[in-house]
Amino acid sequence: MTTPVDLNAFREFEISGWEEVGEAYHRFISPITSRVIDALLDAARVAPRARVLDVATGPGYVAHRAAGRGASVIGVDISAPMVELASKSHPNIEFRQADAERLPFEGDSFDAVVSNFMLGHLARPEQAVGEMARVLKAQGSLALSWWDVPERARILGLFVDAVKEAGASPPPDLPPGPPMFRFSADEELSKLLKTARLEGIEVRSVSFTHRIAASDELWDGFLAGTVRTQALVLRQTDDMQRRIRVALDRLLRPYAARDGFEIPVSVKIAAGKKP
Repeated sequence: MTTPVDLNAFREFEISGWEEVGEAYHRFISPITSRVIDALLDAARVAPRARVLDVATGPGYVAHRAAGRGASVIGVDISAPMVELASKSHPNIEFRQADAERLPFEGDSFDAVVSNFMLGHLARPEQAVGEMARVLKAQGSLALSWWDVPERARILGLFVDAVKEAGASPPPDLPPGPPMFRFSADEELSKLLKTARLEGIEVRSVSFTHRIAASDELWDGFLAGTVRTQALVLRQTDDMQRRIRVALDRLLRPYAARDGFEIPVSVKIAAGKKP
């Protein structure tokens, strides 16, 4: 039986969660997600003098890299602490607090709109992507990224598999959300951009490995720097948390390398153009 999703409850859960994890995300998760920024900007055809909007900018890495290409950039995020962190880290770029589902810009305002790892955190992704398409100029490009399936995005898939192996169920106070890996499928990404009436849609995978020194780095990094994964694990009993950790350590062993671990990562990037 499928648990019904309360989109408003999930939205509020995500918003409140990101108010708390900004610095930890900056330390552990951003070095992973930043690896696909250039591919994302290439997919959006970001060039000098382009006017670019970075949605769910987080610590501002995508906006910073776009500005480095000579683009004029605005970064937006729904989390005030994230906007503060981005502004502090990149004082020469404009950052604003804004909701991806209701962007505070006129239509036909940007040559490119990008968003890195936003999709799975949205209660209403179709609405957000529709807004991103609305503010694009004609012939402007939109590009999005999200994790590949857990079997290939092992940096996240290890936690998914460890929770399953330990027999943990979602805690009752964790609002059910849309499927986390819905947009790991090429066809779902393509359909999302088609719904926003974009054309010339392309989906590609970007793969690499991420090195960690020890299992503690993975455990502590994800449980401090994420929202849904953190809640799924830390709202379990102490005994269940120990069982998840044992499973994670066992699943991590095949990726052992000299002085640490090399963990496979795979990411989907989808792009389309406004007619």
